Amino acid sequence: MTAPELTVLVVDDHAVVRRGVVAYLEALGDVAVAGEAADGQEALDQLERMAAHDGLPDVVLIDLLMPGMDGVAATAEIVRRHPGVRVVVLTSFGETERVHAALGNGASGYLLKDAGPAEVDAALRAAVRDEVFLDAAVTRRLTEELRRPRTGVGVLTAREREVLALVAEGRTNKEIAAHLTISERTARTHVSHLLTKLGLTSRTQAALLAVKEGITGPR
Repeated sequence: MTAPELTVLVVDDHAVVRRGVVAYLEALGDVAVAGEAADGQEALDQLERMAAHDGLPDVVLIDLLMPGMDGVAATAEIVRRHPGVRVVVLTSFGETERVHAALGNGASGYLLKDAGPAEVDAALRAAVRDEVFLDAAVTRRLTEELRRPRTGVGVLTAREREVLALVAEGRTNKEIAAHLTISERTARTHVSHLLTKLGLTSRTQAALLAVKEGITGPR
């Protein structure tokens, strides 16, 4: 009997879902389930124990929304602590923000839970080949996002975002200039440009938008 080609740690806070995923993976024949975890911290604890016995899995198949440490945070920690382990997200949520967060933290794949068996299998194998696999529905959303013209704070340059954050803190042009080590005239120009780009008419409107977008918060 040959050794399994792939070992997988399954992480999901719903026991029924977790068991269903485990049953499917075991049915593949050439995949071994290395273990199960109900949240990100439990997954990290298991990986530490596995590492101590030279038994790290090839892939961690993880949900995103879980109590305690969620999948996004856990993905970053798994990749940092165990760079040889690949992470594939299997979740019910496909919003582009979550996709960006997961991939930005090092995930090698992103699948929705309605993905077919072939897609899950392909994602696992792509991960161990250091390739990125995205669910077809997720890929469509990302493509649509790229095609849409940028709006809102997305149209601002990095410097304009910095200035917007300072405006939201109630800083004057002189104070912004001193903070960023630029001239007051340049600060005034940045404020004017960002107001124009955002279609706003006052610094107060800009401050409110900044708070809404999470660029800054009340202090």
